[in-house]
This record gives sequence, C-alpha cells and structure tokens, in this order.
Amino acid sequence: MSAPEARRVPFGTHPSGTHQHSAAGGEQRIAAAFGKPGRRAALMPYLMGGFPDLDRSRGIGEAYADGGADLVELGVPYSDPLADGPVIQAAGTRALRSGATLDGVLGVCEALAPRLPVVLMVYANVVYARGVQAFTAALRDAGASGLIVPDLPLEEAPLVLEACDASGLALVPLVAPTSPDERMGRIGARARGFLYTVSVTGTTGERVALEDAFGPIVTRAKAHTHVPVALGFGIATPEQARAAADAGADGVIVGSRLVRAAAEHADDPAGAVRDIVAGLAAGLHA
Repeated sequence: MSAPEARRVPFGTHPSGTHQHSAAGGEQRIAAAFGKPGRRAALMPYLMGGFPDLDRSRGIGEAYADGGADLVELGVPYSDPLADGPVIQAAGTRALRSGATLDGVLGVCEALAPRLPVVLMVYANVVYARGVQAFTAALRDAGASGLIVPDLPLEEAPLVLEACDASGLALVPLVAPTSPDERMGRIGARARGFLYTVSVTGTTGERVALEDAFGPIVTRAKAHTHVPVALGFGIATPEQARAAADAGADGVIVGSRLVRAAAEHADDPAGAVRDIVAGLAAGLHA
C-alpha cells in the first residue's frame, strides 16, 4: 500500500472495515489503552524482566501502573540483544545473572496483566527455542496482550503472526526511518495492536535532541498503517514525550531512562521510576 492509498480507520480494524481475526482479546485491550479519554498519547514504559531480580522487576512494573502508564513493554533478557543500547544491555545481563528465565518473566507478566496490557519484547531465538505454538500459548496463558520480536523480518513473520492471531495476541512490528515506503506499507498492513515506530537509526538509548526527527517518521508511519503509531527509542523526558504527541504519535515508549533510574536507585527502584512515569504521564494529559 503506497502512502496515497493508505487511509485511516478505527484502531483495531482492518482497512476493509472488518477485524483481522476473531481471537482479538489482546488487540482489544491495547486499543482501549490507546483510546483512553484525557490522553494526548498512550504512555508505554519498558521493563526489563528480572532486573534487578524477578521480585523487584515486578515491583517496578507495579510502579509503572501506579505512575499512570497505559501499557507496559516487558523485555525478556537475552545474551545478544542487537536492538538494545548499553543501559538495557547491562540490565539484561544483570537479569540473566540473577537467574531470570522466560518462565520467570512470564510470571511477571501474569502479575502485571490484570492492571494494564503487557506487550512482551523478545528476540526470535527465544520464540523458536520454545516452539512458536508453545510460546504463544504460554504468552496467552500469562495474560499478555501482544508480542514484539525486533529481529523477526517481514518475510519470516507469517508463522508467528498466525500463531499470535490464534492466541488472541497482537504481533507488533517495527518500522524505522530507513524503511522504504513500499516495505513500510507491507509491514503496516499486517500490524496488530500498534506499529512500533523507531524515532532514529541505531539502538535504544537516551538522546538530547530528537524532536525535529519525530514529525517525518510519524507522518510516514501513520500513512502506511491502520493501527496506532507508537514512537520509541531515545525518548526520555516529559518534553520529548510531549513533542512526540505534538508530532502526531498515538503512543510514546520510554525505556533507557527508566532502566537507568532503577539501576541508580537499587534501594528503591520502584519509587524512583514511579516519579518519572508520573511526570511523563502528566506531560501526555490532554
């Protein structure tokens, strides 16, 4: 679908006007989170599962909800995280050393899911090691709403997409400023839940000046999909979150800033992140 042909339709609905599939529980929860009244954009903080350990990561996730988060992106620690910057890589290494496993992180998901939609972020090897069908079933049973697999290319996604659809999970793809329009259109057409839109090239991490880059990529992404567009990578401050909303983003994803705060306040990581999330949420209120 080229940009001129794309058209906006209600969140969670296919351009044909019908839902993409019947088992849409996760998509419905995500759509409701993006559609909350009084929000300029949904706030989706990132949580490294098992960091500093499983119990405290669950406490950090609860603090996200207390602070006003609308959804949470829950990361599974992995030994070769190609999309993660140094702060999140270090947290993943610490989580693995603390004994975090996929099942342990799914336990964190199960604890948080009653409060807000949880979208699991995991690398493809972890999915395939468990088996696609078994993995999505375990994710469904843990109460997750969606799945992000950053190293799953469009051409290899159909099997995972089919399994997610069958389990009522939204498979959330990523697009970047380097994505050509034709490819962005194909990715956007298959998106479930929301389209994870990378604000800049490179890995995750805080950046000082980003606002000028937000408008072009958000405009392109929204022209090529029927689901909400959530902007991530580098957003760290309420001012940057507001700038993302000003640029038209339907959601804002914040990761490294929160993981760094948790690392710097080992005595009370939940308290440290709660205040930051509350500030970000306040900046996104209509």
